[in-house]
Amino acid sequence: MFAASIMDNLLTAPVIAFLVALIATLFRFDVRLPESLYPIISTFLLLAIGLKGGRALAAASLADLWKPLIVSIILGIVTPLIAFTLFRFAGRLSVINASALAAHYGSVSAVTFTVLLTTLEAREITYEGYMTGLLAILEIIGIVVALFLARGATEGSDWKSALSEVVRGKSIALLGIGIVIGYVVGPTRLAPTDPVFVGLFAGALTLFLIELGVIAAERLRDIKSAGPVVVLLGILVPLTNGFLGALGGAAVGLSTGGVAVMAVLAGSASYIAAPAAVRIALPQASPGLYVTASLGITFPFNLTVGIPLYIAMAQALT
Repeated sequence: MFAASIMDNLLTAPVIAFLVALIATLFRFDVRLPESLYPIISTFLLLAIGLKGGRALAAASLADLWKPLIVSIILGIVTPLIAFTLFRFAGRLSVINASALAAHYGSVSAVTFTVLLTTLEAREITYEGYMTGLLAILEIIGIVVALFLARGATEGSDWKSALSEVVRGKSIALLGIGIVIGYVVGPTRLAPTDPVFVGLFAGALTLFLIELGVIAAERLRDIKSAGPVVVLLGILVPLTNGFLGALGGAAVGLSTGGVAVMAVLAGSASYIAAPAAVRIALPQASPGLYVTASLGITFPFNLTVGIPLYIAMAQALT
């Protein structure tokens, strides 16, 4: 059953695009997208996700939102603490590097989230559309907690700029803009935009994952220097956090799809907002560790095995 679920997840255009691009890059084929196209596609995807969330938020009540919101805040605090503890003591990393990794694993991968939504829709599994708003919350809280863990281990760090980078950064800003537009305009008046933001979404995601396959292949070459313990924790940490997310989602009565979304929100690792904040606040941290772990190890794992596993968790708990 689970093996069939993995195959169903693998045999989708976005996931196959990622894997083919990764393998092609490892064999030195040049499949990279034009440099100017990457930011355009990422902008489109983030805005489309925000619009979808805002549309669902307009139909939701406060009674629907407050319990998932509390669980998200708790997860935003707990998941970076778990990552920090494991990388610090099991991985024997310095406080700075453990905090940098905690920022990535306490935050969220919008792309993993997006692939999950595409998978749920392909399987006709419904989920609470307002979960996009929770993504933005977790993105911020996880990084803030992780940076707090590094206090005292750094001198002269620009914390104010780092936090500003998270809150005002492109990913949060575009998600926020999309949510506001979707909420204010509503489903009926958004319908004319559906051919673009709904109809083209899967195609844009496929293109985006070709580029990410190239980037992930480049990070795979750094795995040897990261060490086997970091590789192992790059799988164990998201599984642990994802299981806690699934438990939290089930505890507040989310649907099967909603529980799977909560698991992915908790179990994914940021490689957009978190690296930007860490570069500013923790310049002494090693990018070879935190980028390789989040993008070279955790992202491919979640994309191929993690998503089916989180869906299976959700089905078992609901």
